[in-house]
Amino acid sequence: MISIRLNLLKWLIMPLLAINLLGAALTYWLAWTPAQTAFDQSLADTAWAIIPRLSVNDGKIQINLPRQEEQILRVDHVNLVFFNVRNAQGQIISGDHDFPALPIPANANEPVTHDGRMRGERIRIIIMKTAIANQPVIISVAETLRKRNRIQSSIILSLLVLETLITVISTTIVWLAISRGLFPLKQMQRDLRERKDDDLSPIHANHIAIELKPVIHAMNNLLLKAEVGATNQQNFLANVAHQLRTPLAGLKLQIEWLSQRYHDEPDTATSTGLMLSSTNRMIRQTNQLLALARAEPSHFIKTRLEPLSLDKLVEESIQHFVEEADKKNIDLGFNLSTTRIKGDCFLLRDMIDNLIDNAIRYSPPYGKVTVSCQQQADFGVLTIEDSGPGIANSERELIFSRFYRLNNNVTGSGLGLAIVRDIAMDHGADISLDTTTHGSGTLFTVKIPLY
Repeated sequence: MISIRLNLLKWLIMPLLAINLLGAALTYWLAWTPAQTAFDQSLADTAWAIIPRLSVNDGKIQINLPRQEEQILRVDHVNLVFFNVRNAQGQIISGDHDFPALPIPANANEPVTHDGRMRGERIRIIIMKTAIANQPVIISVAETLRKRNRIQSSIILSLLVLETLITVISTTIVWLAISRGLFPLKQMQRDLRERKDDDLSPIHANHIAIELKPVIHAMNNLLLKAEVGATNQQNFLANVAHQLRTPLAGLKLQIEWLSQRYHDEPDTATSTGLMLSSTNRMIRQTNQLLALARAEPSHFIKTRLEPLSLDKLVEESIQHFVEEADKKNIDLGFNLSTTRIKGDCFLLRDMIDNLIDNAIRYSPPYGKVTVSCQQQADFGVLTIEDSGPGIANSERELIFSRFYRLNNNVTGSGLGLAIVRDIAMDHGADISLDTTTHGSGTLFTVKIPLY
């Protein structure tokens, strides 16, 4: 996956590292070159110090360098110092006899540097040609590289520490700068994540970075299209459901009349019974679609809320399910206390109907369903308790999704609890479910703010 953060880090940190490396190389050169020059100059000074000790006697070059002065010349607590004085014929006048032979410089009194080895160690050599009484003399002075290596190591170590520190600081600053620069993007991401699933309102671009505004405008256009599509879909569902209710009700009446008219004919009675069952399922699904369209939170109008008696609504709804409960020999009971709330009577009746209908459908024959309504603190509390198989913890969030069904063997559209959730959201209510006190079955609890 492409990461904007990693791309920015790559294009910012890599050039910084390259610049740091170039800077380190330049700093090393600026530090080491003067040090190397100083060491070479010290060797050259030693060679210049030998010249006053040279003289010509009887046509031969001689050196007046007492042993004590030679020891002083060679003194160095770190390096070993070597020197050699030769005439033009290569004869050694004084110094170390194992001194490496080197080419004679072309110009007089101009020290020339060389690198070599002597006695198993690398050495730095200064060789200089001069003239004593018009006789050429070659003076060579050398020292081991111990002191130079120490200085060089110290410079490199210091640079490594410095460059590491600079790299860490630069990387941290770049990281913080990128994180700060990407903060508006993360803020927008968090705002979108905190949005409700059905919130299709435009994203506000008042405090958004200029670079993100084209993205926001594109997303708002997409949200607008989605909202128009959702609105058209809801209107279509509501219109279709509303238009189907009247002909379906008429069809049900005709089938019931046929069922009564030909109840003595077994074949006809069986056929009309199947038709009546299918018609009832169609009517229920039509009512579910209509309830779903009415309960859509994004289209709900708060002004529709009015003072209601929750206990009266429950009492009216239960009457419609007595016959369904009797078919399965289910004990349908209720315990209602006066509870005044503020709500939409049509939506709340749909919610109560769906909860009771689900409880009856999933309860086994000879089971028990209890509906309670009471006032607790600042809420009107509606509970529906059944003796069904219960709902696993892993499915307690999924059951409120549209078209999700726990058991395909039980008839239904999978919309009932989605409608219940939407209606609860419309009323600012909390809905929860738990296992009943008997250890099986399901207990739905809906807390609706009091009037």
